[in-house]
Amino acid sequence: SINFDKNIWVNFVQNFKVHFFDFEMAGRRVECLWKRHVVEQLKQRDRVQRQAFEEIIHQYNRLLERSDLQAVFSERLQTDKYEQQNRHDLSPGVDGGRCDSLQQEMAQMRIKHQEELTELHKKRGELAQSVIELNNQIQHKDKEIQSNEAKMLEYQQQISHLEGECRELRNSLADLERANQTLKDEYDALQITFNALEEKLRKTTDDNQELVTRWMAEKAQEANKLNAENEKDSRRRQAKLQKELADAAKEPLPIEPDDDIEVLSEDAGKGTGETSPSRQPSRTPSKRTSQPLPPAGLLDSITNIFGRRRSVNSFGTSPETAEAPSMCTEVRVPSTALHIFDAHDGEVNAVRFSPGSRLLATGGMDRRVKLWEVISGHCEPKGALTGSNAGITSIEFDSAGSYLLAASNDFASRIWTVDDFRLRHTLTGHSGKVLSARFLLDNARIVSGSYDRTLKLWDLRSKVCMKTVFAGSSCNDIVCTEQCVMSGHFDKKVRFWDIRSESIVRELELLGRVTSLDLNQDRSELLACSRDDLVKIIDLRSNAVRQTFSAQGFKCGSDFTRVTFSPDGSYVAAGSADGVLYIWNVLTGKLDKTLDKGHSSAINSVSWSPSGAYVASVEKGSKAVLWSDM
Repeated sequence: SINFDKNIWVNFVQNFKVHFFDFEMAGRRVECLWKRHVVEQLKQRDRVQRQAFEEIIHQYNRLLERSDLQAVFSERLQTDKYEQQNRHDLSPGVDGGRCDSLQQEMAQMRIKHQEELTELHKKRGELAQSVIELNNQIQHKDKEIQSNEAKMLEYQQQISHLEGECRELRNSLADLERANQTLKDEYDALQITFNALEEKLRKTTDDNQELVTRWMAEKAQEANKLNAENEKDSRRRQAKLQKELADAAKEPLPIEPDDDIEVLSEDAGKGTGETSPSRQPSRTPSKRTSQPLPPAGLLDSITNIFGRRRSVNSFGTSPETAEAPSMCTEVRVPSTALHIFDAHDGEVNAVRFSPGSRLLATGGMDRRVKLWEVISGHCEPKGALTGSNAGITSIEFDSAGSYLLAASNDFASRIWTVDDFRLRHTLTGHSGKVLSARFLLDNARIVSGSYDRTLKLWDLRSKVCMKTVFAGSSCNDIVCTEQCVMSGHFDKKVRFWDIRSESIVRELELLGRVTSLDLNQDRSELLACSRDDLVKIIDLRSNAVRQTFSAQGFKCGSDFTRVTFSPDGSYVAAGSADGVLYIWNVLTGKLDKTLDKGHSSAINSVSWSPSGAYVASVEKGSKAVLWSDM
């Protein structure tokens, strides 16, 4: 049994060494700090447990030595006992006493050995129990080691995965650094190019400003020369007329008794070029004489004098023909596209009928204003007004239809005579695009609104800017009454200006950027369109929104979409971003017509003829459409 216990102990020690060796080998494979930490903890545990078992192992070794010694003694005793028995058998009488003493000594030794053997068995049992406990502990530790090894394997896999992600992130970081460096190099190159272009732009701007200054000076000289030539020509005509009148005064004029002479007052045609409806020409009877007729040239000169006096415009020029404003007898709600035609080379921004509804003017990005004659539902080209250096943004006729005012993107407004297509005035002074320009009611002054957030009042007699008002926001459209200018702005506000005091009388804020303004016939209501896709009527007496129009599908196409009243104020027409023309009834507030067969792009502007018979619309493309109910 001792040998068996010894073998168990040897196996335990060997297994322990094997496990310890395996544990040390596993610890050597661990390269990371946390693995080393685990190994150090296991070594510390081994040292603690080994110290606890060193005394037991030492006692066990002593017991083994004693057991070996006892076995030797037992063999010796067996040998001695055998020898004594042989001797006793050989000489029983002689050695009887000696044998007794030896037997007593052997009995004592046997008792002693039995006691030692009992003690050894007891210690062996204790050691066996200790071995069992140690085996249990070893098994428990083996399980812990296996669990730790599984955890270590899992951690190793996680570490491998994290190391792979780290490598990928390092590669991505390197790629990003290279891309960042490339972008930085490109940015530096672009910055250098930008600086060079900016310097070039500055020089170009300076050169352009110098050229514009020189061009304006040359234009002024040319205008002065033209004015001087006109003045000389006028003086020559006046001198010739005075001479003819003096010659004619020497001879009496033959007058038939039945003839009537038309007598015109001096005020008969001022401003509009038309005889007032309430002022009929008076006819006085004259006596017939038998004197010879005066020369034809004299009568022609007198006729020209009165003709010119009737058509003289309020700012001094004298077109030969003035269009009589047409009276609106009945407004026709359009239902059909009578004529679809290409109006300009590119986008068409503005459209306007003349006061007599005989002419239609369109303005586009091709820097031209084109005049079209409306004949039997068709627009026939009549002429083009040139001189603008950029796209046309708005168009306005004077009250007589003799002059046309246009604003453009080259920071200027221009005035042409309609009959001969000649450029008469160029009004410069804004530092941004001129988005709208309007005649005041006296036709002698003009108000212009610009992207530079200012409004300017121009005197056409002196050809100078009388006033400049800072509005605080880009002005998109303007309408005028006698002493009030109403302007729609990018900051969603409609501002009302007193021309005399140059101050804002009041403001009205809408829900979107204001794109268009228009007045009804009696100038008591203001029509406003804004980018919130709403068209509103503002009562100027109460300064409040009276009516709001909207429709499914209606969308304001740009910041400069123009809408219009009908001549009698009963309808409102507006173009949508999808190329559809919407017409609302003011009395009912409901949508009256939707016209979708004519345009293929967003409608920029709409104009209703003063006669009420036609509606014209233009688009972002190159087309214009003439609408009516015919």
